[in-house]
Amino acid sequence: MSSDPLWLAALLIGLAGSVHCVAMCGGIVGALTMSIPRKTSAFPYMASYHAGRILSYSVAGALTGSLGAIFSNQVSNGMMLLNLFSGLFLIALGLYIGDWWRGLAALEKLGGRIWKPLVPFSKKFLPFRHPLAALPYGIIWGWLPCGLVYSTLSWSLASGSALKGAMVMAMFGLGTLPALLSLGAFSHQLKPVLRHPMSKKVIALCLLGFGFYVLLAQY
Repeated sequence: MSSDPLWLAALLIGLAGSVHCVAMCGGIVGALTMSIPRKTSAFPYMASYHAGRILSYSVAGALTGSLGAIFSNQVSNGMMLLNLFSGLFLIALGLYIGDWWRGLAALEKLGGRIWKPLVPFSKKFLPFRHPLAALPYGIIWGWLPCGLVYSTLSWSLASGSALKGAMVMAMFGLGTLPALLSLGAFSHQLKPVLRHPMSKKVIALCLLGFGFYVLLAQY
């Protein structure tokens, strides 16, 4: 798959997975809001936090993109194998979000063990004294174990290079922004929609469609 469709797909996955992001990160955003000084605009702090989060995604994408490039150069039909892997991972994610199969919960649990030591360190930045203090907080929370992130990382693995892998994850991060940025301002209006079972099913079907598209594109 060429770079432009890959980046667009990552952006759309971020948008489609915003329901999952709100469910996973809503509490984090709430804590972030409570840590912002009173009588100040929340936007600079939120922007700084999300910039840090997307930076972590991009670093992870660069690392997996590098590994994928090494694998594809060393293994015959390596890129096709990586694309098949990413397609299967997206299908697994769709089944997970749709509550039809919970296999990715084990992977998130494993990631949680690795990530847990970072939690006390992140609290050192609270409460925020200025917007830039939210940047390292976002960098740390960007490594939160999440099936949606892991699935998109499988796309960066198949991107072919560190730069392309970083771009895939950056576009994914941008895709998650609308729901997370609007969470504070429109939480009362969004909650009924985001928590409706049908919303999760629609998102799950979109991700399944992406996964099957990737698999079929290999033949």
